[in-house]
Amino acid sequence: MNVNANSVWSDCLKFIKDNIQPQAYKTWFEPIKAVKLADKVISIEVPSKFFYEWLEEHYVKILKVALQKTLGDDAKLVYVIKMENTFGNSHAFTEKIPSSNSSSILTQNATTSINRSVPELKNPFVIPGIKNVKVESQLNPNYTFENFLEGDSNRLARNAGIAVANKPGGTSFNPFLIFGGVGLGKTHLANAIGIDIKKSYPEKTVLYTTAEKFTQQYIEAVKKNNRNDFIYFYQIIDVLIIDDIQFFSGKPGTQDVFFHIFNHLHQNGKQVILTSDKPPVDMQDIELRLLSRFKWGLSAELQKPDFETRVSILKNKLYRDGIEMNEEVIHYVAKNIKSNVRELEGAIISLIAQASFNRKEINLSLAKEIIEKFVKNTKREVSIDYIQKIVSDYFQMDIPTLQSKTRKRHIVQARQLAMFFAKKYTKASLASIGSQIGKRDHATVLHACKTVDNLSSTDKQFRKFVEDLGKKLSV
Repeated sequence: MNVNANSVWSDCLKFIKDNIQPQAYKTWFEPIKAVKLADKVISIEVPSKFFYEWLEEHYVKILKVALQKTLGDDAKLVYVIKMENTFGNSHAFTEKIPSSNSSSILTQNATTSINRSVPELKNPFVIPGIKNVKVESQLNPNYTFENFLEGDSNRLARNAGIAVANKPGGTSFNPFLIFGGVGLGKTHLANAIGIDIKKSYPEKTVLYTTAEKFTQQYIEAVKKNNRNDFIYFYQIIDVLIIDDIQFFSGKPGTQDVFFHIFNHLHQNGKQVILTSDKPPVDMQDIELRLLSRFKWGLSAELQKPDFETRVSILKNKLYRDGIEMNEEVIHYVAKNIKSNVRELEGAIISLIAQASFNRKEINLSLAKEIIEKFVKNTKREVSIDYIQKIVSDYFQMDIPTLQSKTRKRHIVQARQLAMFFAKKYTKASLASIGSQIGKRDHATVLHACKTVDNLSSTDKQFRKFVEDLGKKLSV
């Protein structure tokens, strides 16, 4: 390597290091290598095109200043980009950037050298549970379309899912976002799509993961300074399924890296499937540029199953488990467990278990006994978003009004009630409640709860508000 190039680049790095955050320097400048120096043109090697694009987007000005200080006003910078593509072939190309204009490319000379080694799918970012060469899908084999029964509550989502499975990346449903409450089958449907794609397109790389696991992996990658390996890994996926995307809320670093991964996949015709407990319009603390991309494809809602669908779900489960049950008992369970599929199946499992352990016949009497206990012991999961919706509907206002900064008495009281019930019905911290209800601090939430308690004991009309909303939220 040219010694002069090393010396010049070392001088540039000293200036850059003094003017940016240490972590940013370690992530984006330590991996760069000086390649050569010809006249006043210095060539530097960067690990990937994404790496180059990031430098151009975030650090082009400081690069320009560093080069001019070291080489003079007419200095030029050439990027040499080397990366591994999905078949293990080596590509390299250069981009020449004039330092006199920080935002334009003067020339682009592409040279490609291909090492025709045995094709293999490399995994530079080693994720627990995924082998280094072959990417395991992480799909649950039990979650298939065969046992995801169609009904009015899920028809759009299910049929759209089948369309995506038949032609991944080739429909307008990209991304395909499935949203709905707890236990309605979001994870099941997302896995079913992945399973069908693997059957029809065995050559495609399918990966299911959760937003929480994705975030943890990203944090670990940053700690180990292999953020780029993390990005490379996700860019080689043909069908990426991420569960509970709302978990990205309030995590700007994770959102930023996912934004770039999403763009790469989408631009290359890869399929993205997401699930969430709410539609994009109701997601909070998610960057607008990411929300806009969630809306590019189709957002399909899974609703609570109606009675007929609940009966079908129960009959299907009993058939798969090889158990016979009286029609009257099935209808009783379906009528009394309405919240979601998960609780419906849980109730029937409890009934079968009790009958088996106590050697009792499964009849209507036993069903009533078990279901009564099951309903009583099943804690309803209530989200802060759901509480805000119930409260705003009750007071005939929209959620933005409820969360606004206005000091109008009836709006302030509605907001305080939302905070009060969020503290009562969720496990969220005061700070989290305040953040989600109008970006208030924990002290505001504490004051709201005390105010509701005080007004409930002194104001008859306000007490009625609390009682009415309590009934609605405990149904």
